[in-house]
Amino acid sequence: MPVLLITGASTGIGAATAHHAKEAGYDVVLAARSADKLEALAAEVGGLAVPTDVSKWEDNEALVKRTLDEHGRLDAVFANAGFGGARGWLKGSPEEWRTMLETNVLGAAYTVRAALPALTEAKGHILITSSVAGRRVLPGSFYSVTKHAVTAMGEALRQDVDGTGVRVTLIEPGMVDTPFFDNRPSNALEADDIARAVMYALSQPPHVDINEILVRPTAQSG
Repeated sequence: MPVLLITGASTGIGAATAHHAKEAGYDVVLAARSADKLEALAAEVGGLAVPTDVSKWEDNEALVKRTLDEHGRLDAVFANAGFGGARGWLKGSPEEWRTMLETNVLGAAYTVRAALPALTEAKGHILITSSVAGRRVLPGSFYSVTKHAVTAMGEALRQDVDGTGVRVTLIEPGMVDTPFFDNRPSNALEADDIARAVMYALSQPPHVDINEILVRPTAQSG
């Protein structure tokens, strides 16, 4: 079976994608910091749980090595780990900004770099979670800054792997009702909605590369 590695897998979009991928016939490798939630999800979907801090390069190396040791192959990676914070340049702390940058930007880049040799061999697929906030600037949002970087990362990567058979897809959700928010939004997308978008990109034939999928709830104007 093809193997899909998902970071930020313990809750929300990552967990929903794990369920959909398993139903579609993938073996799933699940990575997140929260070991307890990760193990519970792995038990549900029959996946491999690998506690991982994506902001650490050595954790990403170990994650990919564990995947290859267990399955002998890696066909797709969904670099989904990330978090946000309060809007306002004087809100949040410099330490929070640093952690957000290390997780949202460097974490995704590290995951992709660690997996790229195996994905090149497999002519595989890289999916990265950006955001609508990575396409339009949100006032005072450092999260938006990080997601603009992720959007640029996707295109830089797509150009770099041109000719290798590796496909690159940016997943750009609008407002989604997930544990990402302290105050859960109404009229929002559900994690399953984004998981279906991920599976749509993965389900295309090898000559089709869906570069960006922007998904907003019908009620979201911006």
